[in-house]
Amino acid sequence: MLLRSFIFEGIYIPTASMEPTLPVGIHLVLDKITYDLRVPVRGEVIAFVSPVPPTKDMVKRVIAIEGDTVEIRNKKVLLNGKELEEPYVQYTRPTERLMGDNLGPLQVPQDHVFVLGDNRDESDDSSVWKDPSTGERVYFVPLSSIRGLVRGAY
Repeated sequence: MLLRSFIFEGIYIPTASMEPTLPVGIHLVLDKITYDLRVPVRGEVIAFVSPVPPTKDMVKRVIAIEGDTVEIRNKKVLLNGKELEEPYVQYTRPTERLMGDNLGPLQVPQDHVFVLGDNRDESDDSSVWKDPSTGERVYFVPLSSIRGLVRGAY
């Protein structure tokens, strides 16, 4: 019980937002201690509490960290002005133009990260979040909402 509360936890992937990297139904180990010692790094897969209602646990990839400038142009991510090489990304609707396909440029504020799912056309993430009460866009996840680092499957 102590290990689960403070160090490691098993989690489950219920949606296709991280495919092909993390298929639906896979069980993962969540490391809850690493981010007590350091901040997230670009490219890491994290679990966090959604910054928009309904609040729920989510798993996404860190694309940008505080101080970075992120932009999306025609589905391609630009990080600090350079196109990001992303061999893990999948587009299920490559010819459709969707809400998060063009965005920014945005600067990531202090103590926040910008996250995207690997299955970009099917992911509820920083590119599409809106606060349902105000309709305002929400682009970033506060570090305080991060539950841990995804370490592997079991």
